[in-house]
Formats: sequence, C-alpha cells, structure tokens
Amino acid sequence: MTLTGAREHATATSRGGRDSWRGRAAVAVWAAGIAAAFAIGWYLRRAGLATEDPLPPLHARARAWPLTWQLLPAAATAAAAVAVLPVLAARLPWRALLPAAWAIAAAWTVALAAADGWDALARPLDAPTEYPAGLAQLRPDPLTWLDTFTERLGGYTTHVRGHPPLPVLVLWALEEAGLGGTGWAAAFVVAAGTSAAAAIAVTVRAVAGERAARAAVPFLVLAPLALWTATAMDAFFLAVGAWGTALLAAAARRRGARAAGAAAGGGVLLGCLPYLSYGLLPLFAVPLAVLALTRPRAGAIAAAAAGLAVAPAVFTWLGFWWPDGVRATMDSYLISRGSAQRSYAYFAAANLAVLGLLTGPAAAHALPRAAGALRHAAAARAAGPAAAVAALAGAALLGVLVLDASGVTRGEVERIWVPFAAWVTVAAALHRPPARAWLAAQAATALAVQALVLSPW
Repeated sequence: MTLTGAREHATATSRGGRDSWRGRAAVAVWAAGIAAAFAIGWYLRRAGLATEDPLPPLHARARAWPLTWQLLPAAATAAAAVAVLPVLAARLPWRALLPAAWAIAAAWTVALAAADGWDALARPLDAPTEYPAGLAQLRPDPLTWLDTFTERLGGYTTHVRGHPPLPVLVLWALEEAGLGGTGWAAAFVVAAGTSAAAAIAVTVRAVAGERAARAAVPFLVLAPLALWTATAMDAFFLAVGAWGTALLAAAARRRGARAAGAAAGGGVLLGCLPYLSYGLLPLFAVPLAVLALTRPRAGAIAAAAAGLAVAPAVFTWLGFWWPDGVRATMDSYLISRGSAQRSYAYFAAANLAVLGLLTGPAAAHALPRAAGALRHAAAARAAGPAAAVAALAGAALLGVLVLDASGVTRGEVERIWVPFAAWVTVAAALHRPPARAWLAAQAATALAVQALVLSPW
C-alpha cells in the first residue's frame, strides 16, 4: 500500500469510527427522547394539563392487555421481509423491484393493522369525525358544497372542518366510480400510501443513483410509519406528494416532450397538496431540494410551474379561495379551542419524539452520517450520492421543524407526520446493505407500538 493509500485508508477508518460512535449516540438520544415524551406526557395527564389524549404525545390509549398471538402474522411478514428484501433490492431488475417493494409494503401494512381484526382497516374511517361522515353534506350538489365550503365550515365533521375540500372530493369520486363505503376507501388509502415506497425510490435514483435507491427500498418498505399508513387519510397525502416529486425528478432525466409531460404531471400532483391539507406547504422543501439537485432544463421547470397552477386555478374558479379556507379553519379552531388546551412547549418537543417513532432507530442512527455528508458536500461544493440522500431527508426534516414550531400541530402528529416521515426514512439508505439488523430493528419498533398502543387510526 502506498503512503497516500495508507493515509486515505486511515482517514476512512477514522471517519467510520466517528460515524459509528455518533450513530450510537443518536440512537440513544432517539430512545431517551421517546421515553421522556411518554413519561412527561403521563405526568401532565395526571396533573390535568394534557387531558385531550389518554396517552400523550400520541392521540391514542395504552392497550389494557398487549397483543401477543394476534401479531404473529405481522411478525412472520416482517421476518420474511428482513430476509428477502435486501436480496430483492440487490438482484431484481429495477422495473421489477418497484412493484415488488409496493406489494411487500402493502402486505406489511395490512398485516400490522389486521392484528386488531380485518375490520381494523376500515374501522377508523367509520368514525363520525372522519371524512366519509361528511359525504352526506356533499352529495346533493358538490359544486354548491365547494362554493360555500368556507361559509358552512362550522357544520362539518372534525376532519372536514380542519382540512381543505379535496380529501372529501376524492372519496366522493371513488363513490361515483362505484367504490363507495369505508372498505373501498381504506383499500384506496393503503394502496396509495404503500405505493410511496416505489415513488420515493424513483426520486432517490434520480438524485443519488440506483445504488442508493436500492439501499433505500428495504427501509422504505419496513418503516414503522406503516402503522398509520393503513388507517389515516394522510397516507394518501404522502402518495400524492411522493409521486409528484418522483415525476419532477424523472423529468430531469428526460428530454423534450417526455420531460415536459413528467414535469407537468408532477406539478399537477404537487399543486394538489395545499388542497389536501393546509399543513402540507412545508413539504414543498422536498421537491425544491430535488430541483436543486437535478437542475432540470428550463422547459421542464416551465411545465412543472404550469402544472402547479392547475389545482389553484380550478378550485378558485369553482368558488374555493384557499386563503379564505385557511382563515375559516383557524377561526373554527379558535372557537372550538381545537388543540389549544394542549401545551405548546410539551408538544413542540414531544412531536419530534413521535417523528422518531415513525422513522425508527435505523434513520436515527444514519442522521449523523447524513449531516456529515452535507457538511462535506458544502465544503467541496459538490453533492455525491450520500449528500443527495441526506438532502432529501434534511428537506423533510426542515419541513417538520417549520410545521412543529408553528404551534398548529399540537398532538395527533402520528398521522400528520406521515407525508414527511417517509422522506426522513430515506436517510437509512446510508447503511451498508444488507443491514438486516437495522431492518429488524425497524420492524420490531412497529410491532412493539402495535402491541402496546391502540390508536384510532
């Protein structure tokens, strides 16, 4: 070995040792933060200061008796996935890997939810506070409903009142297509939400290369956020944002009409995000990071901008003015007190612990290395694959921090964070494959939460 080679090897070894130590410290902080959030939440509830949630920081309650044998199908699915996913990610052709990732993610999600019975998939959507309960007010005349949405907001169900009108319109469209009922709605949410594993892999491949994308796939499939992908409409929001970003990333790899078409399609989907949830605006940090990393041609950017304007133009033309919707929702929040009784200081910190639950210990272990990759890229003024992966995760984390600091998200973030958490999980791609121990830790986190916690979603 030459002197230069010896120095490079020593530098790499030293850096690897630092990364390992920092990763272990990050996992310790991850575990301590989650434990502290639940311990302080328990104390606040006993003191009568966090009465809205039986098990703060989650909007859930502890199970009277932990699940045991009911989790066997989910545990078997996880074990098979831990064994098979790294092999599939390494060997399958790219076009076959994406549907395989989607299918395994769906199987894992359904297996987790089915521990509470097969009706657990649709049961959350049957609640009188959920979106399907608001369909009765829309059915007589959807156009009038949309035109008068803000004026009549106070009479709608909780989730309809707290969001723009597009989620209910999507469910109405399903119903009109002959797929009415919460069973079909739940199937749609699961199918859409789990497809995000493929969409995010497409984006990672575009910005960081196929090797990084293949490393990310197993972690995207087995992320603990699958607990809420099966039951919360926010999983559909995740899919819209993920596929919009994927199309934007794909446009940078194409030319001519194909690039413009992909960019326009991505723009249309991303333009729908503010009409699905007011809290999705910070998620635009991710597609902006993709634009910075891929630097698409001017034509693709123009097509994306045109697509981005479609949803605002259509909704405004039909009578829904987005700023009025924000104002009406905030007024309704203040009048009903919404989550105002929840402590801002507690949830500002505890919300981040919940994000840790969704992303798992593998992402926590990888975040210090991701930060180091970003620092190195900034110093070298060139982004390699590790820095590109870190930029995606960092953009999503920035969006979470902005939304968290706003104080709007006081609790119930286990569903609200879903569209962001999947992108933070991308950081786990920095683990060297097959990384089965970390995949097992991800699955074990999800199984432990499902065994101990009963969530309404």
